[in-house]
Amino acid sequence: MTEDVQKHSVHTLVFRSLKRTHDMFVSDHAKSVSMDDESFKLKMGVKLKADYGAVLHMPVLKEGKDRVSQLPGSLHGHQSYTQPGDVPDYLITGTHAYPSGPGVALTADTKIHRNPSEGGVHSMALALPPSQARQEASRTAAGVADIHRHAGGAERSHPPSTAVSLLEGGGTRNSSLMRKAPTMPKPQWHPPWKLFRVISGHLGWVRSIAVEPGNQWFVTGSADRTIKIWDLASGKLKLSLTGHISTVRGVAVSSRSPYLFSCGEDKQVKCWDLEYNKVIRHYHGHLSAVYDLDLHPTIDVLMTCSRDATARVWDIRTKANVHTLTGHTNTVATVRCQAAEPQVITGSHDSTIRLWDLIAGKTRATLTNHKKSVRTIVLHPRQYTFASGSADNIKQWMFPDGNFIQNLSGHNAIINTLAVNSDGVLVSGADNGTIHMWDWRTGYNFQRIHAAVQPGSLDSESGIFACMFDHSESRLITAEADKTIKVYKEDDTATEESHPINWKPEILKRKRF
Repeated sequence: MTEDVQKHSVHTLVFRSLKRTHDMFVSDHAKSVSMDDESFKLKMGVKLKADYGAVLHMPVLKEGKDRVSQLPGSLHGHQSYTQPGDVPDYLITGTHAYPSGPGVALTADTKIHRNPSEGGVHSMALALPPSQARQEASRTAAGVADIHRHAGGAERSHPPSTAVSLLEGGGTRNSSLMRKAPTMPKPQWHPPWKLFRVISGHLGWVRSIAVEPGNQWFVTGSADRTIKIWDLASGKLKLSLTGHISTVRGVAVSSRSPYLFSCGEDKQVKCWDLEYNKVIRHYHGHLSAVYDLDLHPTIDVLMTCSRDATARVWDIRTKANVHTLTGHTNTVATVRCQAAEPQVITGSHDSTIRLWDLIAGKTRATLTNHKKSVRTIVLHPRQYTFASGSADNIKQWMFPDGNFIQNLSGHNAIINTLAVNSDGVLVSGADNGTIHMWDWRTGYNFQRIHAAVQPGSLDSESGIFACMFDHSESRLITAEADKTIKVYKEDDTATEESHPINWKPEILKRKRF
């Protein structure tokens, strides 16, 4: 009996072969090719003639043997790199290699220029504090003696134990010696999230959320021009605040005072006193709709950003406009603050992110990698990193200079909001009502949610405008276009077996931009 061989398309077979090859060589990824001694000697010989031809007639320098004999025990076995019959000191005539300091005469001692030998450098490295020793070691360049040695002179090298004991004596081992081949990290397992509660009460799109520092209640701002305060545990309405005359686009609760701040498309920025539930301050200055606001964690200042292409820094108490941060060429959609530098980060519809110097009121860095509007930025609660969301993809960045880390691609929609918790779960919410959950470190998309709209709503009213973790990080609250607030929680019954990570190492290199 002959068995039928299952037929596959050429594409499938090619991909399997590619995958097999990838798995076979992934551990050798980015390893350097082993060096060929003969070609290396040839290369060093050419380099010697080309770069050092003028000084080849000079003898190789060596340090007095008395210096080597004083080295610690671990270095006694070390042979000097000098060749027999060399002149111990080389007399410099004409210009002095190291000019003497002001007022120091050239004596017989200072006239003789001694190059430090390898032994001298190592003894110095052992005497220096660790960090300085590492700097000195990395700063020692190859001299003529090294070139001589490599070009075919007697090969003399450290005993391996010497290098190791030396580096341990200096603190930590040199990273370049112990470099490992990069491996593709496996994502951490996170339990999936499930819908826990739907809260309705607003009469318009819910545009913004803030959770109070005590984790007892949270605030939402809506297109129905109201701000509502809800009990976090029960989801019951506690209070409605009216005063805005257009959509409320941003809310923030102060951790330093009993104040709530709100901003809206009516150009107004208001400060509410929650002991009296009244507006006590207005911050006037924006020339168009105010889209977002954030409070500085350590000083009493408020940041707002607007459709007038500026972000403004306000003194909470005096209502003074401390700085107007100009530079963006289109609507500034999002602003975030932190205690460390850079203290202010803005994202704009001009597709750039700017990191600001709060004291000077000037841009520190402009990040231009995004191709579409940047509508949201989130700061990692533990790491010195942040993420930005745009219609092209989500990008992760490193502070303080905004160095690019990686792209999180796959959420193909206009991303309105991002949230991250200290477990490394990044949540992105989009205009089409989809929520994607990502592992922060590896960028693995472990869950996708598309919750049904509230009964009576159109399917097109499915959209996420804001999302936020509460302070216990066990609840995720989303503000949606179907006029509801949805609360998600982790699935307690899920295990790694019931919801395994469906992860394969990427064969194609991640895109940079």
